[in-house]
Amino acid sequence: MEIIGVIPARFASTRFPGKPLHLIAGKPLVQRVVERCRSARSLSDVVVATDDARIAEVASKFCRVEMTRADHPSGTDRIAEVAGRIVADGYVNIQGDEPLMDPAVIDAVASLLSKCEMSTAATPIHDLAEFDDPNVVKAVVAMDGRALYFSRRTVPYLRDLAGRPASEQLAAFPFLKHLGIYGFRRETLLRLVTFPVSPLEAAEKLEQLRALENGVPIAVARVAHDSVGVDVPADVARVEALLARA
Repeated sequence: MEIIGVIPARFASTRFPGKPLHLIAGKPLVQRVVERCRSARSLSDVVVATDDARIAEVASKFCRVEMTRADHPSGTDRIAEVAGRIVADGYVNIQGDEPLMDPAVIDAVASLLSKCEMSTAATPIHDLAEFDDPNVVKAVVAMDGRALYFSRRTVPYLRDLAGRPASEQLAAFPFLKHLGIYGFRRETLLRLVTFPVSPLEAAEKLEQLRALENGVPIAVARVAHDSVGVDVPADVARVEALLARA
C-alpha cells in the first residue's frame, strides 16, 4: 500500500499560539515531527497540512506543504482535504505537537490498514496522575484488537474495586491510554467526513467516536511507546531534556 503521513499544523492555539514554529532544541517543532515521520518505513511521503502562510513558508524548506481551509472542525477534516488532492491508498494523521513520536508506532498504525478501514494506537497507563485525567483519553479494545469505545472517563469501571485507590485499580486491570494518531484508507476517510458530528462525539469531544457510531471499525495497535507532546510552553524544556538524552 502507498501510505502518506500527514501532519496537521495550526498557528492558532489557545494554550500555545504559534506552537508549530516554536524552536525545540534549535529546530521548529513541526520540523522535529517531520523528521520522526521520515524515519518510519511505511510512509511513501510526508506532508504538512496548514492554513497558515507562516507555517507553510517555514515547512516548505524541509517538507511538502498543502494549504488547507481554515474552517475545518477537526484534524480528520483537514487530512481529508489533502486526500482529495493527493491520491494514495491510505493516510496516517500524525499529531503536529509530538516531536518524540516513535516511528515504530507510525509503522504499526500504517500496517493495520492492510486489513482494516481505520487504525490507531494505545499504550498501557502506568502513571497514577493519568488515571482520572479527562485529558488522557482511555481506549477499550476487544479481543480481536478492534476499538470498542474511547472516553475521557476512566473505563472500564471496576465494580469490585470501586472506591479503592487508583494504584490498586491500575494493578488489577490493563487500562489503555489512546494515542492521538490515526490511519485511514482513502475511501473511508472521504466517507467519514461526510457524516455529521455524532452524539457521542459531541458529548466527549472525541472525533474518533464519529467513526464508531457510524459502523467504521478501528483497529488498535498496542504499543509500549507513550506520547510526549508539547501542549503548553512549559512542555518545551521537558521535551528538550528528553531529546538530549536520546
